Amino acid sequence: MKTTPYDATFSPFRGFTRDAWKKLEDHPMFPVTGIDLTKLQALNEPLTMEELEEIYMPMVRFLEIHITHYRRLHNERDEFFKNESCSVPYIIGIAGSVAVGKSTTARVLQKLLSMTPEKPNVALLPTDGFLYPNAELERRGIMNRKGFPESYDAKKLIAFLSAAKSGKKILEAPVYSHLYYDILPDEIQRFEQPDIIIVEGINVLQVSRNKQNKRRRVFVSDFFDFSIYVDASEKDIRQWYLDRFITLQKTAFANPESYFHQYSTWSQEKLLSFANEVWDEINLPNLVENILPTRFRADLIIEKGPEHFTRGIRIRKV
Repeated sequence: MKTTPYDATFSPFRGFTRDAWKKLEDHPMFPVTGIDLTKLQALNEPLTMEELEEIYMPMVRFLEIHITHYRRLHNERDEFFKNESCSVPYIIGIAGSVAVGKSTTARVLQKLLSMTPEKPNVALLPTDGFLYPNAELERRGIMNRKGFPESYDAKKLIAFLSAAKSGKKILEAPVYSHLYYDILPDEIQRFEQPDIIIVEGINVLQVSRNKQNKRRRVFVSDFFDFSIYVDASEKDIRQWYLDRFITLQKTAFANPESYFHQYSTWSQEKLLSFANEVWDEINLPNLVENILPTRFRADLIIEKGPEHFTRGIRIRKV
């Protein structure tokens, strides 16, 4: 029998078309019409009320089911052990390629989850802050591999997540500047008793593929209670990356303080040639070798079409 990507007979995922998914939440928990979309969408990533209502509202309701069971388990464990332990945040990981729309997804979920009836404190943690500073990348000779797994201070990120899951009340994380293309050494992002933490980054679902490394290792995803992968075709992601590069030339790159200010005066032909080179030599290999193989480790996969809007959802079966 011929099947479609959404009705595979033997799969660990259950697939939904956009039309099927949007029908799952007929009674929204709260209105979304007053939300300022411009504060949620990233550069060149369109976001509409239809996307919020048809894709993200059912997703938030689905996450609410998981979070409710998580809290119930916490209470039942306290009852079993006859003690009262401190609550720890529910952690959601969001992975996917450069330019695929992870940051928009993360911001939308942060906003909508914070509006649910419980009004939880929802923190957003971009993993860019855990990149090694440029000086350290230069020292290690891996500046041209910025964004690859080895360019992140994984121990520091794992220490942050471990502290969060240990119930630490005040959490601190480094801050990354896209303007300066580097860690800001004198800035710290603080989170006070978050109920939910959304961890967004390209490699957050990765595990080691080094079979010769026999040591027991802890991975970032070990701390996740739920994980999301934002997916699209390589052709579409490349085009979004190129479009974003052109837009950045007219906006952020024009700032004299920008790390990329030199590109602001380039011709579009020269700029696109350079952007394609960066994609082919850095972003595409990282996607193929490190990011894409983690897709099916996620609990939920958002499948995007050419216009950046969701065309389908996959949910891991339980």
